[in-house]
Amino acid sequence: MTPIYLSSTHSRWTPKSEGDLSAAISGGLLEETHYLDLKEQTDPGKAGNKELARDLASFAVDGGTLIIGIGEDKANRTFHLAPQPLKGLPEKVEQVARSLADPPLNVLTDAVEASANDGTGYLIVHIPASAAAPHMVDGRYYGRGDKTKHQLSDPEVLRLHLQRKATETNVLVLLQQEVDQDPLARFGEQSHFFLVAQPTAGRSDMLLDLTSGMNWRNRLTKLLQKAHTPELDAILRDGSPNLTDVHQGQRRAGGAALASHNLGDGRLHQPTGEWGDEKVIEVQFFEDGGLRLYSSRLSEKASEEGGGEQVLFDSTAVALTRRMIKVVRLTAEEAGYFGNWSLAVGATRLQGRHRWENRATYSPGNLSARYTQDTYKQAVGVTWADLNATPAAITGRLVGPLLRSLGSQDAFTEALSD
Repeated sequence: MTPIYLSSTHSRWTPKSEGDLSAAISGGLLEETHYLDLKEQTDPGKAGNKELARDLASFAVDGGTLIIGIGEDKANRTFHLAPQPLKGLPEKVEQVARSLADPPLNVLTDAVEASANDGTGYLIVHIPASAAAPHMVDGRYYGRGDKTKHQLSDPEVLRLHLQRKATETNVLVLLQQEVDQDPLARFGEQSHFFLVAQPTAGRSDMLLDLTSGMNWRNRLTKLLQKAHTPELDAILRDGSPNLTDVHQGQRRAGGAALASHNLGDGRLHQPTGEWGDEKVIEVQFFEDGGLRLYSSRLSEKASEEGGGEQVLFDSTAVALTRRMIKVVRLTAEEAGYFGNWSLAVGATRLQGRHRWENRATYSPGNLSARYTQDTYKQAVGVTWADLNATPAAITGRLVGPLLRSLGSQDAFTEALSD
């Protein structure tokens, strides 16, 4: 069951029964807003289908939910349960979204059966924020105001298209900001790895409940732990440090973070002079939905037999990227955000370095290709469906060019195959 965003104070409401809907009405939680519309029924015929398509298209700009089966007494401004026949209703809504909206819309539906068990109930339709928004119905674009839909003007349409394009482009700007703020920029020689994930149509308070309040550290820790599953553990080769090493909770401007023990408050590196001072890892969660990963150990000094130079851990880049894609999906579920994301990975201090070779075959005369630039950057846009169905393919799009440059892509076939 997909959670519904009601407001910043009730951002993850998940109705599972008719009783939940009734209690929400009695408690005054259900009202039509920018993110929620309530409809007693869908009107029949072509005109009704077009009106439904306009409702769905209007939510595609910022995302939202339509609940069918809730009637309204407009005179008294109250709502009441009005269960509708469920047979064929989800299919009808999905077909309308795909066939009457231009470009086609993908929606998610959840059916809640009425307690009478007579085939009636309520249909909850989730409309993810769309990277292709605004969507056209019958030659006109639609958006949503405070409580109702409206036809968009030409300047509004142009602004939204430019805004979407700029958001996807800006993920590389966000990545560069992380590189510029590298807490170990002047320390050590190891290569560093960065990952940025930003929702393209997220709310400013999208992760407020996750990053604040009581026990926020435990919530973030439990979320990251879910990125380690037997299935992923079997195909990924994690380096050290990894996501199991972020135990220290810290506040950040606009959010919170979990970091390894040697990264203190204010993102200040805390070397002790002992081995492991360069092994730093951090995951940041921002209220607006943005996620950031930083790892300072994408390379390490090889044995003296290999020349004592820094060698790259390409397996670390694959493992951290694949696991963080799972974290992005889990975070989106927590927030009830089913829109699109912009992702980017980057690495620094790469010039002239090759990948780590097995010790048994390691020798100066048996090395993989050396990387010919000092930095690596790659960005992609992904949908909610991509995050669920093709996380390995996303990983390949993000780190594949780096692996191919090192001549090592064939070493990660399983990890890069869905």
